[in-house]
Amino acid sequence: MKTLISNATIVNEGCTSQGSVIICDDRITDIIADSHTPHEHFDHEINASGCFVLPGIIDSHVHFREPGLTHKADIESESRAAAYGGVTSFFDMPNTVPQTTSLEALEQKFALGKAGSHVNYSFFFGATNDNVHLFRQLDVHRIPGIKLFMGSSTGNMLVDRQESLEAVFSTAAPLPVMAHCEDTAIINANMKEAKRLYGDDPDVCHHPEIRSEEACFLSTKSAVAMATKHGARLHVAHLTTQRELQLFGSDPHITAEATVSHLFFCDEDYRRLGTLIKCNPAIKTRADRDALRKALLDGRITTIGTDHAPHLLSEKEGGASKAVSGMPMVQFSLVAMLELVDAGVLPIERVVELMCHHPALLFEVRDRGFIRPGYKADLVIVKPHSPWTVDEQCIQSKCKWSPMMGHTFHWQVQHTFCNGLHLYNQGKFFDDYRGEELRFR
Repeated sequence: MKTLISNATIVNEGCTSQGSVIICDDRITDIIADSHTPHEHFDHEINASGCFVLPGIIDSHVHFREPGLTHKADIESESRAAAYGGVTSFFDMPNTVPQTTSLEALEQKFALGKAGSHVNYSFFFGATNDNVHLFRQLDVHRIPGIKLFMGSSTGNMLVDRQESLEAVFSTAAPLPVMAHCEDTAIINANMKEAKRLYGDDPDVCHHPEIRSEEACFLSTKSAVAMATKHGARLHVAHLTTQRELQLFGSDPHITAEATVSHLFFCDEDYRRLGTLIKCNPAIKTRADRDALRKALLDGRITTIGTDHAPHLLSEKEGGASKAVSGMPMVQFSLVAMLELVDAGVLPIERVVELMCHHPALLFEVRDRGFIRPGYKADLVIVKPHSPWTVDEQCIQSKCKWSPMMGHTFHWQVQHTFCNGLHLYNQGKFFDDYRGEELRFR
């Protein structure tokens, strides 16, 4: 099967140019400048005039809830949402039921991915206080890294013993450690004080005071210190504060992620959206959000993920104590970032670097993340100046809500190709297709 995507504006490797992309079966075979017209026969042609062709988005931070939490979401539903949003590869987190902290649970995850995922998939292995001895048995070609919760209430996934933390950082190599950094003792003390002042379930506007800047900074500082001590590769997930940014940018082995939610929202939005934007770490001040946006341009932020975390709407009822944390964002991550392009926050070339190139390089994903001959044909075609409004009907996530409901975007995903397969075509979806297991290093 040969496919031609013609008359495109191609965004790749820091450049934007006019041209065509040729796909043969599952690979990109050629990128042709606009002045050259291919004369060979194609089985499938797309005229991408007025559209931008980007590498498929690699979301290195999602919670697709399978196994064990499938009343909220599952790999099939959330990978469909990913495809609708131009995301062609994802790395799923280990806090499922059972947790992905044993070799058996990891194999179960891979079987579920093979059976259910519409796009390409892999899974982090989760660290605990007691499972570091398993790291040496992991196949480094199959997984992106080790996920470490340094601040968490998810059962035994909180690694809180100093000797265990030191062991994680000293043993993980060559795999990177992706860390959730919040100081649990500080959070617990802040929650106790908030309940004393505001009652058993403080209003969600107090969430960023409870999951505070101090809790984030001290935990992130500790992670950076341990990674430096042991020469480990550290990627800190979902940075939220201006203060934390000072810890990044000087060591290429110590990097940071920002999520779309923390780049798009700030604490002023709690009044409008309430617990729909409650997540951990908390969305913080406008100044923090603006500092994160600036850091997208200077190298202190290396990747953009979603921390896509669906819940039932009923589970979002309550306040800072009772409402669960997390929101579904994978379907809207690319168009949200393109809205920031329109706002002058960053150029579209930088969006591609942060959402495609950098995840591929950081986690050493084979043959993906770039538009290059020989690479897998994971591509997304987006159209500007195409307003549409998010409603329940268009949401593909199983939970059927999003904090973006009612929001009008001005970019639209028109087509998604996964391994050369035209998976999403202007509202039509090839439901029978299953993606591939990602390979690393």
